[in-house]
Amino acid sequence: MQQSNTYIIVFSAVLTIVLGLLLSGTSQVLGPMQQEAIALDKKKQILGAVVSAEEIDAMSPAQINEFYAKRISSTVVDINGNEISSVEAEKVEIAKDYKKPADKRQYPVFMFHAEGQPDAVESYIFPLYGAGLWDAIWGYLALETDMNTIAGITLAHAGETPGLGARITEGGVQERYIGKKIFDESGELVAVQMQKGEGKDYSGEEHKVDGMSGATITGTGVNNMLKAYLGHYETYIKSKSSSQAVAGL
Repeated sequence: MQQSNTYIIVFSAVLTIVLGLLLSGTSQVLGPMQQEAIALDKKKQILGAVVSAEEIDAMSPAQINEFYAKRISSTVVDINGNEISSVEAEKVEIAKDYKKPADKRQYPVFMFHAEGQPDAVESYIFPLYGAGLWDAIWGYLALETDMNTIAGITLAHAGETPGLGARITEGGVQERYIGKKIFDESGELVAVQMQKGEGKDYSGEEHKVDGMSGATITGTGVNNMLKAYLGHYETYIKSKSSSQAVAGL
């Protein structure tokens, strides 16, 4: 039997309302869980710059949250190194800020503290963000308290090629940065450059690391990202370096 136009319209309207309510309810239920998962992933990435992947993988979400709370403190600075006390570092959205001019962004800094010594900072962790071959790349770089030596780095990507640019997530690639320097002997920020090709020994080079075969553009993206974001943090880094030197006198 053919239904009237009025029946079809009413039925469609009711179905739309019911589906809308169901979607809204599902979103409200799952929303907090999704936010918790995002926050946990960010903590894992931050810790990944100073803690081995194996150690992090061995922790439960509750243990990660507890470890982070005990060992990490944070602040936010502007491009001139001035602290912004009204902003919580963990809530700064680096990807969204990346779209703003560099002098308008907020720059989180995370401090990794010695176990059982909340006043003793072991390293400073800085977020990174940039562009790879196909999509965004990002990460966290840790500096030792000399504010020059890389203590560790974690890198991630949104869509680099598996087996090529996507290798930036591999521990073996990231370990190449440990012990490298970001300033040269004159105090100029030169960062660390991933080289083209793979298989060469750069152990004697303070500002170079071996590259990834077939992933030159991704490697260039990582180089640009490091140089840019370390440049944004340079004033803060140098101020901390000076204060550390004074404290050591």
